[in-house]
Amino acid sequence: MTAIPTIFPEVYLLKPKVIQDKRGSLSEYFLSQAFQSAIGRKILFCQENLTYSKKAVLRGLHYQLPLFAQSKLVSVIQGNVLDVVVDIRKGSPSFGKYFSQELSAENQLQIFIPRGFAHGFITLSETSLFHYKTDQYYHPESEGHIAANDLELGIDWKIPEKEWIQSEKDKMHPTLAKASVFDFKDDLYA
Repeated sequence: MTAIPTIFPEVYLLKPKVIQDKRGSLSEYFLSQAFQSAIGRKILFCQENLTYSKKAVLRGLHYQLPLFAQSKLVSVIQGNVLDVVVDIRKGSPSFGKYFSQELSAENQLQIFIPRGFAHGFITLSETSLFHYKTDQYYHPESEGHIAANDLELGIDWKIPEKEWIQSEKDKMHPTLAKASVFDFKDDLYA
């Protein structure tokens, strides 16, 4: 597994080892030891989720607040998505900045998103299968949200807003300025 730096020192773009021959390919999609070596810390994942989405489905921006904050390892099994990560650690030098990357079945890239960052994605292909692992169980009372169309963030989702397909809940998210966020000094791994 190869780690590729992003604009955030804590967020990693990861490329699994791919073995190819005349039959096709095999990916070492997740090896705990290689993953931990790549990101420089021990993360124990406890939950895996898979979402199926149609083109223009936008999910996010989501996160969980302490004491139930989550790290995520995200990837795409089928199709193509634009994945977006936002720093929501108030006081951080990169607070309110975002990183985006296309993830697809073809490029097999993964993104490690630590606690303290919001996450969302939009499906660019006709359909997508999006896979993610978390290091904390989902806790509905600790949900945090930010509007995907927050003008201060200025995220280019690659698909016009009038075409987005969102849940009613996702349409009601506050802007980053009004959202509950992390304190940069929080020990997110205590």
